[in-house]
Amino acid sequence: MTRVWERYVAIGDSFTEGMSDPSPTTPDVYVGWADRLAAQLGARNALQDKPFGYANLAIRGRLVADVVGPQTDAALDLQPDLVSIVGGANDCLRPKVDLDDVAAQLEAAVVRLRAAGADVLLSTTADPGWAPVLKHVRPRLSVHTNNLWAIAQRHGCYVIDMWTLRSLRDTRMWAQDRIHLSTLGHERVAAQAAWTLGLPAGDLDWKTPLPAAAPLSRREAAGSHAAWVRTHLSPWVQRRLQGRSSGDGRAPKRPTVSPVDSI
Repeated sequence: MTRVWERYVAIGDSFTEGMSDPSPTTPDVYVGWADRLAAQLGARNALQDKPFGYANLAIRGRLVADVVGPQTDAALDLQPDLVSIVGGANDCLRPKVDLDDVAAQLEAAVVRLRAAGADVLLSTTADPGWAPVLKHVRPRLSVHTNNLWAIAQRHGCYVIDMWTLRSLRDTRMWAQDRIHLSTLGHERVAAQAAWTLGLPAGDLDWKTPLPAAAPLSRREAAGSHAAWVRTHLSPWVQRRLQGRSSGDGRAPKRPTVSPVDSI
């Protein structure tokens, strides 16, 4: 029988913050898969006349040290019975990353959360092998994914298996920056997360790819790539060179456990 969780806390980086799934009502705030999952969990609890609260402490640009440190500390203070912890992808983008150390840090945080009585939901990254630029970091992300599965096996965690979710291998599932999921992508991941946790399947067929899109002409493809370099890649490189993060100065969007509205 599926456990009924009443206090869900999400921690992580931009993926869990929800970029780039914009809120229809609040500027510069994103919805994302975790918010969408929380809405499903809350609706399930409402049908059973049970309370439900949700906090999202994730902040864009954060490295694993922040996720397993301050964010995990804050999550434990909220006394959750379910925590999603997703981190390490930003570390994997750095050529000198120590993947064994990333895994060790994540596992230590999982141990703390499990010892506090919380169930833990992990997530692999999506397989970037089809993507023009990110495919170059595929070997590092592959090792990271294998490490996550091992941590989950040792400590009884749930895992969102984005790596083999082939419906994400479509540019329409990704935002214009080619790094973050679009609204469509977040909807698919939320549906897969709900299935992973044993919730009844909804209307969304998250496994089936979208119908094929019309191919871009060579000129359109070149123009799109040039716009991406100018608008997204260049600012990202500049931040890296200056030691800055897109999340500098930002606070969590949902710092306390509170009821969640339907999405």
